[in-house]
Amino acid sequence: MPVPEPPYVNPHPFIELFIGILFLTVNIFVHGAGVRAISQRFSRSWSKTTPTTPHWHVNLIFAAVIGAFALLHLFETLLWASPIYLTGAIASFRDSYYFVLENYTTLGDDTVNLPPAWQLIGPIIAMAGLFTFGWTGSVLVGIMSEFGRWDRNRVNGA
Repeated sequence: MPVPEPPYVNPHPFIELFIGILFLTVNIFVHGAGVRAISQRFSRSWSKTTPTTPHWHVNLIFAAVIGAFALLHLFETLLWASPIYLTGAIASFRDSYYFVLENYTTLGDDTVNLPPAWQLIGPIIAMAGLFTFGWTGSVLVGIMSEFGRWDRNRVNGA
């Protein structure tokens, strides 16, 4: 008598979509909390700048924001890669993380793949990347607007 497969080996597509959307929701929540923390930290640092603040200090604030966003995105992809590896869907953690990164960034290299029964997860990971990178981009536009105001105030002597 054959041994039945565990349900996660060959899920119904709706279960696969449900799990993917659940992880997408968690990912967006984590991103929102991270964006809020980064924005608050930026606001505290930025409120201390004046037109006489040295350029290197202002650039350091921007570099810290970029670094914080990079770490946030790497953490978010770790949240996707861990269950993929832990369930054995992809055998090595390195390959699992690479799979998530290539989908999250929409690189689409297709070097590493999930088993056929879980292939709907890849596009959902790509959606998470599009949402979060778009959100990050909009926050960076706002921060660059602050830099533009700072430059104008510096030129105008305000």
